[in-house]
Amino acid sequence: MATFRLKFEDGLRARGLDLTHDLSQPAEAVLVIGGTRDLLPLWKARRRGAHVVQRLDGINWVQRARWTGPRYHLRAEYGNLLLAFIRARLTDGVVYQSQFIRRWWEDWYAPASAPARVILNGVDLQRYTPEGPSDLPADKFRLLVVEGSLAGGLNTGLHAAARLTGMLAAERKFPVELVVAGQVDKKTQADLPGRSRAPIRFLGRVPREQIPALDRSAHLLFSAEINPPCPNSVIEALACGLPVLGFDTGALGELVAGDAGRLVPYGGDAWKLEPPDVPALIEPAMEILNDQPRFRRAARARAEDALGLDRMVDAYLSALFGS
Repeated sequence: MATFRLKFEDGLRARGLDLTHDLSQPAEAVLVIGGTRDLLPLWKARRRGAHVVQRLDGINWVQRARWTGPRYHLRAEYGNLLLAFIRARLTDGVVYQSQFIRRWWEDWYAPASAPARVILNGVDLQRYTPEGPSDLPADKFRLLVVEGSLAGGLNTGLHAAARLTGMLAAERKFPVELVVAGQVDKKTQADLPGRSRAPIRFLGRVPREQIPALDRSAHLLFSAEINPPCPNSVIEALACGLPVLGFDTGALGELVAGDAGRLVPYGGDAWKLEPPDVPALIEPAMEILNDQPRFRRAARARAEDALGLDRMVDAYLSALFGS
């Protein structure tokens, strides 16, 4: 949400629009990014005539598929109730990040009574670009994972990435390494390298301004999130000309089209976090790694065609002001 907010605010300022985070201030429109605990101020803003639009991400679900501890479980369920209440009672419009998210919400909580639309996330195509500094290695292939958090119950995809990298090294004799950017718990950092025959480097959280160079320094992005709503890491990678590999869950199929990357069936019940079909990733990974120019061109073209920041901001302004 922080990534989206910063991008959206930049787009508003570029158009000369005033914005505030204070619900007590007069406003023509209010965008609720996910949810807020300030329900009374939000209700008052709506009563004053502000057009309230809620932007919805995915629903917290991992706690229903595996035990994540009491604190995470309670916070996740409380978050779902808060989001659903705002959607049902306090909005004049709803924006879903993808068709996948729209179907998910309507399946779990029924269609919203307010008008709804889908707006894919976007990226600054001038900042995220194939041109610029990088340290793309020439003696090995670098697989990259970029996520905000891969800790605890969110690390299923990370284990798949490590297994894939090890299989490429051991079975296909590819010189590969796995680089992971994002929060990873200490136990996983200690255990995972011993389960792979390829090197794994953990970078921790990487500052946002370093992401373009990081994307350019890899040969392939592995999308590690299961059932992703509309992952910014994938959109940013495509804009930098980095092809994407992953399982065909969530909204990935709406983002990765043509030769921008390759998606394969999960091979089990992703909603139950059953083990995925990692061997199915090997051939698509090799295809991408062996034909980098074609896939890198297609990745950038996909971002230019459908995932630009200006397109996204214009669509949100239409939702907010009814134009």
